Amino acid sequence: MSRAPRRAVLLVVGLALALVAPASVSATHSWGGYHWARTANPFTVKLGDNVTSAWDSYLDTTVADWSAPTGLDATKVLDATKVSGTAGRVKQCRATAGTVQICNTTYGNNGWLGVASISITGGTHITQATVKLNDTYFKTSTYNTPAWRNMVMCQEVGHAFGLDHQDTDFSNPNLGTCMDYTNDPTTNQHPNAHDFEQLAAIYAHLDGTTTLASAPIVKGTSTGQVTDAAWGRQVAVTNGGRGATYIRDLGAGNLIVTHVLWAGR
Repeated sequence: MSRAPRRAVLLVVGLALALVAPASVSATHSWGGYHWARTANPFTVKLGDNVTSAWDSYLDTTVADWSAPTGLDATKVLDATKVSGTAGRVKQCRATAGTVQICNTTYGNNGWLGVASISITGGTHITQATVKLNDTYFKTSTYNTPAWRNMVMCQEVGHAFGLDHQDTDFSNPNLGTCMDYTNDPTTNQHPNAHDFEQLAAIYAHLDGTTTLASAPIVKGTSTGQVTDAAWGRQVAVTNGGRGATYIRDLGAGNLIVTHVLWAGR
């Protein structure tokens, strides 16, 4: 984009269907049915810890939040567990097959707070994911708060499990979930019951194989990833130009679909 954004908003990159305008609360918020292949429930997704001490407590909160729907009338289908990161240089945040690698650094004044990128194979199965957290904005007074850090970490990891947003209108009342866009994340820092209900629906079936990593995790086993400079071909513009969808074909049935939510211009 030729013009610099005036302010940062949340950008989500991942496997998604184009958002529908006008935005509204979704009856379901599966991200196109994309999911990790596995042979039994509950299963465990490994989150690679490549973050600095400023993010450690928020990663721990997200791991606990997605693993235990405490007090919620919901079926538990997955656990998240923190493992040593294998992403290498955090600027690149290299993916590792079967895991979600989480990184933070100063990615620059590019208009996004967080990015979640998910690779698929066979049309529906997630094979690997990365989450990037942009310290360029989280070092500012606006975003350097526990509420913003919790919400962005929680939401990007939720995308890596196959969840879409419950609502994409920043001005709507908060839904009490990190999967809801908001201008004030105070009450949107954690998953809610509907998130766990949707995960239960996504993972209601079993697969004959698994795309999840088994120990030990080996560096450099990526099956392909996308960078900010290589989102691919633009296939849709949404939300009056504030969003765009790109597709990159990696060949052999592997695709990465990227949704970008731009800052106001």
